[in-house]
Amino acid sequence: MPALVFDCDGVLADTERYGHLPAFNQTFKEFGLPVRWSDREYAEKVKVGGGKERMKTLLTPEFIAAAGLPSDPDALDEQIARWHRRKTEVYTGIIQSGTIPPRPGVRRIAAEADAAGWTLAVASTSAEPAVRSVLELAAGPGLAARFAVFAGDIVPRKKPAPDIYLYAVDRLGLGATGTVVIEDSRNGLRSALDAGLGCVVTPSAYTGEEDFSGALLVVSSLGDPADSADPTDPARKEITTEVLSDPLGADPRPFVRLADLEFLLSAAPGAK
Repeated sequence: MPALVFDCDGVLADTERYGHLPAFNQTFKEFGLPVRWSDREYAEKVKVGGGKERMKTLLTPEFIAAAGLPSDPDALDEQIARWHRRKTEVYTGIIQSGTIPPRPGVRRIAAEADAAGWTLAVASTSAEPAVRSVLELAAGPGLAARFAVFAGDIVPRKKPAPDIYLYAVDRLGLGATGTVVIEDSRNGLRSALDAGLGCVVTPSAYTGEEDFSGALLVVSSLGDPADSADPTDPARKEITTEVLSDPLGADPRPFVRLADLEFLLSAAPGAK
């Protein structure tokens, strides 16, 4: 059977600006670190895969001296791990507060795929507790339990390396030509493509201007009819899909549906 694999941040919910950034800054404040990332600065940091890896970009000799940090590499790694554990706690609390809505269409299309017997998974290099919290927000606890979750440090290299997708495909026993990935960034797209997987892109807050060449489809969002919109949203407004790039001619309007993903799998280069 086919498989549908989601990235987490920016795909299940637009979490970077309203979840990760404030969680990083809250953590820096709690640890007395002389840094607060602005929105513009964080737009560059999101290009670095992995939260600990983003924190490590701070560790210039000047910052280490200003923050009174140890110079020993092992001690610095322990300090980064301590910061990141706390950051994950803060971030998970933000997600559980319900202030960040899921992205349109995620729950709907995941439910369609599950009903059709597709394998569902999330592949992310964010910390696993954070990923699971966003997955439950976006899919609901019942459907979330149907997902395999591959997250955190289970692979040696973070996106844009293909490791996380190669790992997921191997563990699930999937075929590359029967798997479609949904990503929101150039790094995620490169990761999927280098793993031999077809990829649909739904750009998020920080990624709208990136180059998505090679994607099977680029859309503003998966979209939702009013009766399938976020059940926590009392307005239940219809959200239509804007097609940004459609090289295979899927034409998934007004909403991306499972049939559109099936078409992309069949029409993708290398499909059998």
